[in-house]
Amino acid sequence: MKKIKNIRVLAVLILLSFSACNVARNTPATNLPLAGDFRSVSDTGRSMAAVEWRSFFKDTLLHALIDTALVNNFDIQLALKNIESAQLIRKQARLGNLPEVAGGISAASNRPSDNSLNGLSASQFLNTTHVEDYTTGISISWEADIWGKIRNRKAEAEAGFLQTMEVKKAVQTAIISSVAQEYYTLLMLDEQLRIARRNLDLNDSTLRIVRLQYQAGQVTQLAVQQAEAQLLAAAQLIPLLEEQVVIRENALSVLTGNLPNRVKRNRTLQEDVFSVPFSVGVPAELLSYRPDIRNSEYALEAANARAGIAKASLYPSLSITAAGGVNAFQASNWFNIPASLFGTVAGNITQPIFLRRQLKTGYEIAVVEREKAVIGFRSAVLNAVGEVSDVLARIEKLKSRAGIIEERTSTLQKAVSNADLLFRNGQANYLEVITAQANVLQSELDLVSVRTASLNAGIELYRSLGGGWK
Repeated sequence: MKKIKNIRVLAVLILLSFSACNVARNTPATNLPLAGDFRSVSDTGRSMAAVEWRSFFKDTLLHALIDTALVNNFDIQLALKNIESAQLIRKQARLGNLPEVAGGISAASNRPSDNSLNGLSASQFLNTTHVEDYTTGISISWEADIWGKIRNRKAEAEAGFLQTMEVKKAVQTAIISSVAQEYYTLLMLDEQLRIARRNLDLNDSTLRIVRLQYQAGQVTQLAVQQAEAQLLAAAQLIPLLEEQVVIRENALSVLTGNLPNRVKRNRTLQEDVFSVPFSVGVPAELLSYRPDIRNSEYALEAANARAGIAKASLYPSLSITAAGGVNAFQASNWFNIPASLFGTVAGNITQPIFLRRQLKTGYEIAVVEREKAVIGFRSAVLNAVGEVSDVLARIEKLKSRAGIIEERTSTLQKAVSNADLLFRNGQANYLEVITAQANVLQSELDLVSVRTASLNAGIELYRSLGGGWK
C-alpha cells in the first residue's frame, strides 16, 4: 500500500513538471507586415550590411583610426564591461538546478538555571552545571523546478547577456560611422581650403590689374575698393575653414580615445571611398543585421522569462533539505565516530496563501512589461525601416543636387575664364569679373559640401542597414 502511495506521488510530480510549460506562455516577437522592398527601391541586391567594415571602406588611414577607436573609445570599453557583468550573471544562473550546499562548525556552552528543568537534568544526569554542544556538519537544499522558475531565470540571464552583446555591436556601428563621417568632413574642409586659397590668388591677380588700370586712369578708386573687398571676402574664409579643421581634428582625436592632435590623411574627395555599391537588400534583413532590433528582441525574451518567474511564484514550491555531520555534548566525544554521527532529511511543499496580493501584482506587472517589450520591438523595426527609407531618399536627392551644382560650377568656371580674358582686353568691366569670381567660389564650395553630404549619407545607409559590427 505504501509503495502505491509513493507511485501516486511520483506520478503527480511528473504531471506537474510536464505542465510547467503552460504556466506562462511566451509572447512571440511579432509578425510585422514588412514590405518586400524599401520605398522607391526596386533593385535591392545583396545588403551592404553583410560586408565587413574593413572591406567597405578603402582608405587604410581610416582603417587605422577606426581600429584605434574600437580599442580606446570609452563607450566601447563600458560596453565590454557590461558584457563581462552579464556573462557572470549568466554563469551563475546556469547553476540554478544544482542544490545549495553549506558547511558549518559550531560550539556552544549554556549555563541553565539550577531551578530550571534543563538545569536539574544536567545536574542529575551529567553532574555539571552547564550544557555544551559541539557540531560539525553539511546541509543541502534543493528546489524542484516544477513550474519552470529556474528555467526562466536561466532564460532571463541568457537574454540579458545577449542584449549586452547587441548593445556593444550598436556602439561599434555608431563609432565606425562617426569616425568615418568626421574623417570625410576633414577631407571636405581640406578641399574647401584649397578652393579658398586658389580663389584668393585669383582675386589677388584681379586686384593687381585693377590697380594698374587705376594708375593709368582707366578706372576709379571705387573699382580698387571693390576689388579689395572681394579679396578680403575670399581671405576671411581661410581662417574660418582652418578653425573648423582644428575643431574636427580634435573631435576625431577624442572619438578615438586620444588627446586632441593632428589627424593624418592623404586622400581627396575625388577618390573612390566605398568598395561596394549601395545595395540595401530587403526590410526583413534588418531583423538579423540591426543590433538595436536584436536588442529589442532579446528584451522581449527577458520579459517573457520574468513573466514566467512571476507566474511560477503563485504556485507551490517543492524543496528537499538534508543535513549530516557529527554532534556531541562533550568536546572529547566530538569526533567519536560512528557514535557522534547524525543525519536528517526533510521535504517541504510551500503554497503562498496571503501576501497582501504582492505575488499576483508582481505577475500582472510582468505581463504589462512584456507587452511594453512587444511595443518596443515593433517600434525598433519600424524606426529602422524609416531610417533606411530616409537615407535612401537623401542619397537620391543629393545625387540630383550634385549633378545640378556640377553643371553650374562648370559654367561659372568658364565664365570666370571668359571674364578674366575680356577684362584684360578691356571688353568687360571689373564688376563682371568680381561677380563671376564670387559666384564660382560659392559654387565650388557648395559642390564640395554636397559631395561630402553624399559620402556621409552612404555611411549612414551602411549603419542604418546594420553594417559595421562584423
